[in-house]
Amino acid sequence: MTKPPPRVQRNRASLPYKLRYAAQNPDKVQAYLARLARDVKLRVANRGHVAYYRAVMRADAARSPEAAVGSPTRERWLKLGQMQFDYLVKHGLKPGDRILEIGCGNLRAGWRFIDYLDTGNYYGIDISPDILLAAQNTLTRHGLQDKLPHLALVDDLKLGFLPSRHFTVVHAHSVFSHSPIQVIDECFAHVGRVLAPDGLFDFTFDRTEGTEHHVLREDFYYRTETLTGLAERHGFTARFMDDWERLPHGQSKIRLTRAGG
Repeated sequence: MTKPPPRVQRNRASLPYKLRYAAQNPDKVQAYLARLARDVKLRVANRGHVAYYRAVMRADAARSPEAAVGSPTRERWLKLGQMQFDYLVKHGLKPGDRILEIGCGNLRAGWRFIDYLDTGNYYGIDISPDILLAAQNTLTRHGLQDKLPHLALVDDLKLGFLPSRHFTVVHAHSVFSHSPIQVIDECFAHVGRVLAPDGLFDFTFDRTEGTEHHVLREDFYYRTETLTGLAERHGFTARFMDDWERLPHGQSKIRLTRAGG
């Protein structure tokens, strides 16, 4: 593993960090207080993390679908999607692969996958109906209707409606960075069923080398060994992707394959 960047040493949930950040970024205090107020309101109104985060996505998507998936500008949205696409192609993605994208959002990377893959070989799922409507707009804008992509709304990551041993690539970008460990464990417990025998599961996460923590139940920070250990208990071999660390993105990436595969 490459030398950890400074960002993984921070505990964004600690009071000293919050005070220091507020002193250094006074212009962002009001926005944080608005997020805090929204967090309290949505946690009271919604039971369970999926319902809570669906409400977060509804509020964010109403302002900007690009911002709702973590891209403050259209230019950044395009660059991050291109980065994800280029990375998988560099690692051997072929048009005949069958991709399941967990948390497909408004198809930031998905539209590139759909365009590249053989017809019908892309399946995207998300918990947010609002962001899936934005995904339909992305498909229309890029003229990809004839590629017959599948888009589905889900309430969990049990994946029970999907075929067994079907997907050669499962991809989850910036999903576990917004998920408590119970949601990640649920995904690991079920994704192996839909993964082809020689398939791979790539996911990004917000990494910390210190205390694991979360900010407003929206952003979760995990140690690498926590996620690799959890994956191994579900029968996977887990590999930290060092080459992803060299790309201009703030998250880290792990690749899962079937143990012994």
